[in-house]
Amino acid sequence: MRRRTVVFLSIAAAVVVLGAVAAVVGPKLYRNAADRSGVAAPTVTLSPTGVADAGTRVAASDVDGSWQVTDGSYAGYRVKEVLNGTDVTVVGRTEKVTGSLTVSGLRLTSARIQVDVASIATDEPARDSYFRDTAMRVNRYPTAVFELASPVQASGTPKVGEAQSYDATGNLTLAGVTKQVTVQLQAAFDGADAQVAGSIPITFADYGVQAPSLGFVTVQPKGSVEFSLRLAKA
Repeated sequence: MRRRTVVFLSIAAAVVVLGAVAAVVGPKLYRNAADRSGVAAPTVTLSPTGVADAGTRVAASDVDGSWQVTDGSYAGYRVKEVLNGTDVTVVGRTEKVTGSLTVSGLRLTSARIQVDVASIATDEPARDSYFRDTAMRVNRYPTAVFELASPVQASGTPKVGEAQSYDATGNLTLAGVTKQVTVQLQAAFDGADAQVAGSIPITFADYGVQAPSLGFVTVQPKGSVEFSLRLAKA
């Protein structure tokens, strides 16, 4: 009986020690984490500098056709978390983005964008490991995909170098789950290339993604998917 008591007490002591270690070591895993609220949300940055027809109306013939996502594009997420009692904004990004868009009669008629989720990174490797392996399960669902569900018409006749704002409806696939979403975006054409930027508000549970709550860090249940796409005519 005495031996059982000793074993029980030993196990209890081990649990207490492990809990204390987790409380100390857990936050240290995030020791490099920083508030990234200063990282601006994506916006259109193209300008018509040096373009002879800057400010003129965009002709349908200038933009109609197929467009490809090119270098300089990125996508990722933005979410708020409470880290050791402090509100922190987390921003993850990757440049591994591919896709194509089609424009006809100044209307965006189709778009399919694919993101390599496994390459999305923040300022903290421990967070990224959880994001990849536990939250997003990238071994099973390595990519996220957005597909336009209905055409988007330009507002009036856009000008060269002028950013226009739109709401677009599409289907977003994350972690193997597809949901219809509304995309808040900007688009601009600088006389040669184009840029589309914006964000998609999401609730993680809708995609079967559980926001972590590890005692020292709690992630908010809602966030946004962000993107900035540089486009060149195919």
